[in-house]
Amino acid sequence: MSGHSKWHNIRLKKAKVDAQRGKIFTRLAREIIVAAKSGGGTADGNPRLRTLLQRAREAGMPQDNVRRAIQRGTGELDGVVYEEIVYEGYAPGGVAVMVECLTDNRNRIVSEVRSTFTRCGGNLGEAGCVAYLFDQKGVILVPAEATEEDALLEVALEAGAEDVQSEDGMFEVTTAPQDLEPVREAIEAKGLALDSAEVTMVPKSTVTVQGKEAVQVLRLMEALDNLEDVQKVYANFDIPDSLLEQAAA
Repeated sequence: MSGHSKWHNIRLKKAKVDAQRGKIFTRLAREIIVAAKSGGGTADGNPRLRTLLQRAREAGMPQDNVRRAIQRGTGELDGVVYEEIVYEGYAPGGVAVMVECLTDNRNRIVSEVRSTFTRCGGNLGEAGCVAYLFDQKGVILVPAEATEEDALLEVALEAGAEDVQSEDGMFEVTTAPQDLEPVREAIEAKGLALDSAEVTMVPKSTVTVQGKEAVQVLRLMEALDNLEDVQKVYANFDIPDSLLEQAAA
């Protein structure tokens, strides 16, 4: 499993901690608002919203919060209008970084993202400068103790998954974005518990960084993730396990 995949797992663990202090609820609410605005407030006719509602349930987000977010998205309640923006740039060592944002103030967030890149030894680039280095994929994580690999592989591939990898006590099922929900449903129909399921950006290749540069890359990832308007941060680094474990702690 690459450093990127390990960081993906670390970020999900951090999100569960964030849920305890409400940070993840704020991010989910923004995503739900945007999804309901663009595709309607009914989960059956809005796959993006359906995935977000499942994530909200997994995070323990209160139903009142979910309902209000949907109503703000459909216009039933007044609320802030959020704009989806993706920024691209480079971290130390030539690592490619993509930053997904939902903001009500484009000038504020671009200033914050640019200054964060600069402060952590990277630089903000032009739109499209690194996007070609990533593929959008559905990623489902299944705890290894929940099933045997052969059984999971059979059900996942039958449902349309592209691949199943195993590392660090976790099976990682990769799908095309549009196949995430049917594969998820097939796995759950077998009574298997999932750790997470989401559409994410997966790097086509990774860049190995060590020492000072590795520390700077992780500092940048953490700093970007802590910005209020940032939803997700992706990068194509491969960093030694020891540093990743320190980050997880």
